[in-house]
Amino acid sequence: MSTVNVGIVGIGNCASSLVQGVRYYAGAEAGEEAVGLQNPVCAGYAVSDVRFTSAFDVHTGKTGRDLSEAIWAAPNNARAFAEVPHLGVPVTEGPLSDGVGRSSAGQLDARGEATVEDVVRRLRESGTQVLVNFLPVGSQAASELYAQAALEAGCAFLNCIPSVIARSPLWAGRFAEAGLPLAGDDLKSQFGATLIHRALVDVLRRNGVRLRSTYQLLGGGNMDFLNMQDAERMADKKATKAQGMFAGGGAPAAEPQVHVGADFIPFLGDRKVAFIRVEAEAFGGTPLDLDLRMEVDDSPSAAGNVLDAVRYLKAAMDRGAGGVIDPVSAAVMKATPTPLDEAAIAAGLSALGE
Repeated sequence: MSTVNVGIVGIGNCASSLVQGVRYYAGAEAGEEAVGLQNPVCAGYAVSDVRFTSAFDVHTGKTGRDLSEAIWAAPNNARAFAEVPHLGVPVTEGPLSDGVGRSSAGQLDARGEATVEDVVRRLRESGTQVLVNFLPVGSQAASELYAQAALEAGCAFLNCIPSVIARSPLWAGRFAEAGLPLAGDDLKSQFGATLIHRALVDVLRRNGVRLRSTYQLLGGGNMDFLNMQDAERMADKKATKAQGMFAGGGAPAAEPQVHVGADFIPFLGDRKVAFIRVEAEAFGGTPLDLDLRMEVDDSPSAAGNVLDAVRYLKAAMDRGAGGVIDPVSAAVMKATPTPLDEAAIAAGLSALGE
């Protein structure tokens, strides 16, 4: 099998955890237990087959530095769990567009004069095959610039943020026409608040309990949470999280009241604290209320799903598949264009490995 050549857009905490994770699990073999790693091998590709070949950012504290150094640059605050050697992958300046929000503007010195053509040239020169979008929440225009660059450079595109790319008939059609895989939108954590919330909603539905109202309140101290203090950027996140709560199980019989909120709490760092409340109606109209609190390191929980997704997208490229790869999107994204149940996801992912 060949390697999986990965480019990263946005060298923040998620990129840090992904780069560390490839180093941490590089020796994992099929059939062995590796704590925290869902799949040592995906579609025939081991973790050690993943290579980072390009990286893009607009923060002057990261551009021009090797990727192995840039992942530690402030304001990144992800936990360090692996030593990353020099990778020989310089972080290239990308286009600024709407990639920096009002809330985060004071936290970094941003400069992004690159064009789509500059990004295309770098992707081609580096041999990048799968481009991963880790831009801040609300970066719709910048996401589209990188999606365009991926198309022109012949790369698959993994949209890990709430921007509408895979859900857009226009972008889905363009990737299908080009014969290039696309997956999105808005990454789910490997074990995060959306997964838990969806499981609670699903078990209520399967047991005849009617959901009346529910909320998910989140707190964290990383740049993702700082960006979500911009109301217009948070609107995208609310929409994809709400969709993720009901994905795969069908719409509820009666539309419940749903609220999602997020606060920036600096001292939490990269930890995320989630409070979930469910108010429902059980047998005889009796009330059923449930409150849950969970805490998790935010970025490592996201990186595991990305590590799987890039290998599945490379397998889709190997098979000449283009357009939205529904099983990958449904498996790792909150707002997938085509929701699938667990059986259909498993069958689709299995087919990619055949």
